[in-house]
Amino acid sequence: MKIKAFPFSNVLSVLINLGIVYVLYMVTRVAFVLENWNTLSVGWDQLSMWEVFSGSLRFDSSGILYTNWLWIILMLLPIHTKERPWWHKMCKWVFVVINSLALSINLVDTVYSQFTGRRTTASFFAEFSNEDNLGGIFFTELINHWYLLLLGLALIAALWFLYAKPDNTPLSNPDTQTLKHTRLKYYLATSFGLLVAIPFSIFAMRGGFTRDTRPITISNANQYVHSPQQAAIVLNTPFSIIRTIGKHPFKNPQYLPDDQLASIYSTLHIPSPADTVPMVSGQKNVMVIILESFTREYFDFYNESLRQAHPGFVSYTPFLDSLLAHSLTFEHTFANGRKSIDAMPSSLTSVPFFIEPFILTPSSLNDLSGLARCLGEKGYNSAFFHGAPNSSMGFQAFARSAGFKNYIGMTEYCDDPRTGGRADFDGHWAIWDEDFLQFTATAITERLPEPFMAGFFSATSHHPFNIPERYKSIYTGGPLDIHRTIQYCDNALRHFFATASRQPWFKNTIFVFTADHSSQTQYEESQTSVGVFSIPIAIYDPSGELPAGKRPGVMQQIDIMPSILRILGYDQPFPAFGKNVFDPDETPWAVNYTGGIYQYIEGDYALLFDGDQPTGLYNYVLDPLQKHNLLRADPQRADRMLLRLKAIVQTYMIRMTTNHLVIRDGDL
Repeated sequence: MKIKAFPFSNVLSVLINLGIVYVLYMVTRVAFVLENWNTLSVGWDQLSMWEVFSGSLRFDSSGILYTNWLWIILMLLPIHTKERPWWHKMCKWVFVVINSLALSINLVDTVYSQFTGRRTTASFFAEFSNEDNLGGIFFTELINHWYLLLLGLALIAALWFLYAKPDNTPLSNPDTQTLKHTRLKYYLATSFGLLVAIPFSIFAMRGGFTRDTRPITISNANQYVHSPQQAAIVLNTPFSIIRTIGKHPFKNPQYLPDDQLASIYSTLHIPSPADTVPMVSGQKNVMVIILESFTREYFDFYNESLRQAHPGFVSYTPFLDSLLAHSLTFEHTFANGRKSIDAMPSSLTSVPFFIEPFILTPSSLNDLSGLARCLGEKGYNSAFFHGAPNSSMGFQAFARSAGFKNYIGMTEYCDDPRTGGRADFDGHWAIWDEDFLQFTATAITERLPEPFMAGFFSATSHHPFNIPERYKSIYTGGPLDIHRTIQYCDNALRHFFATASRQPWFKNTIFVFTADHSSQTQYEESQTSVGVFSIPIAIYDPSGELPAGKRPGVMQQIDIMPSILRILGYDQPFPAFGKNVFDPDETPWAVNYTGGIYQYIEGDYALLFDGDQPTGLYNYVLDPLQKHNLLRADPQRADRMLLRLKAIVQTYMIRMTTNHLVIRDGDL
């Protein structure tokens, strides 16, 4: 398509082509919503479509202008000698390649965001920098989502065939006098276009035209939607990646004066004399089992209300359900993050996820406390087990910084002649869970003298949800792809505990099992801002010394460390962002973060906070779909919860930026 509107051909070409990109961004947004409808539909009836549309335009403007500024300059440079066929062919290629990449990223995130609960940010590249299997996974997803591939090719074709090319033939007029006037018009028109485009682009990138407008961030998307999960509708992935490149995620928000902060919330745990009396006898071993993608929805034990609301409810965890009946757990149990990479800091060192994964930030180089380090000071041996390649996900590096003395991964598994070696690799991520769990049980006996602290992270229930060929006719699963994998992993745990029960250390070991994060769900109750963090957390003592049962209250991953240390009667001060769930004076609370929103759960209520102001208050027990915002109806509760949340966030930021995650002089 040629634009014959000299001397404004270049300006109109820029406007038309950018308009095409806006339309195509909206097409990818519709695809995003349709592909993720199960999650995004919760609270859909409360959305204002006009607000969603206007918010989408705001973020699309930023993303489109960020990615197209070079092309705009190339098109509007007021130099008449550039008006040659080769120049505009180059401009077309620049435009098509850049926007094809941006649209493709949007479509890829349509699938990937299902497993992260948010648009992808720049941390993705650090998170998977050590993985060499992404090509195979990407190819598999291309096949599984062939319709998105076809859509992507159609969008790229639209960029190419609808591209508006300027026609500046008057510049080739052989009449010298006429040509001078023609060039003058050209210079004035293109200069005017460039002078308008530069400030407009800057304003669009910032997200506003007023002097006091701060550059928009991911969290600003929440003002246009009902829940944090829906913020992904308004955002686009190019914007999310660009706006998080090189950003230090931690900054003291200075909500509260320092002298008030410690009186509201403190990470310092100083055991009282009563706390130093162990709740069990002897030096118990500890094993923390982190299960990949185990959502509470998959369990029968936790879901009496779901069984009543959904007659077709099915449990996919018969073994863990039986184990939960003999374990200590709580009515409400939550993750502190949405990714695998968030689970180790939360579960083993009591450091939650805020803004970006702790492991990927500069603060990961801070001195760090944790279960392995605290117990190591008491003579415990320690090892972390993960069946993936040893450098995968940065787990080995983090385990070392958290105080684990040994790391046992795929390398050690394959070096053991008694195993199947590489033949037991699942083809994507790690050794099959059943095989690696059996290896773990034996390795603990042979390599880890008592007392010990062991960590284990499963892998098979990770996307793409594969199971060994021999089990594919046994586990039929359910409506979601992950269900069959959960059945397999549940049975792998059954075999592990059967083997472990024959080991000399078994009855002297306290087992903690939790999930790293939630995953695919089929019920709306699991897709709210509270539901997406609902995972199992339980403590199992085979000796029976620790009373079992489901207690009222709230437990989160960051509570594991202080609670286990209390069980063991640990007598030294230590830092932990979580609470000791056995402290009768402690408020039952949990905290998490998603889509630019902090969520503070206290008892039956959940408060949402965008960093500047509260956006929602819900009684998630009586209102499991979170349809009734109580912010105006119960302002006193909201204010009290907000004060506590602000203190937690501010303390977190201060501790991160000042390398204060261990006990320092002056703390006591």
